[in-house]
Amino acid sequence: MWMFNGYGMGAGGWVLMGLFWIALIALVVFAAVRLFPTNAEKRDAPEEKEKPKEILRRRLASGEIDVQTFDELSSKLGAGSSTGAR
Repeated sequence: MWMFNGYGMGAGGWVLMGLFWIALIALVVFAAVRLFPTNAEKRDAPEEKEKPKEILRRRLASGEIDVQTFDELSSKLGAGSSTGAR
């Protein structure tokens, strides 16, 4: 005799249950990726919001450029703001 007297879950129920679990796992993975961004996303985000003068000041402070280069680039930014601005 069959288990539960023929009132068990049919093939359609098994398919729907499988789809439900796949969707639930996909939702959990999606939420985890959105809540915990990668290091690359964290690192790139502040630089997108920096203005050109702020980038120059940061590069001068870190020693990437010297004062003469800073002055030249800063004057070009000030003079070319109407033509070279995005």
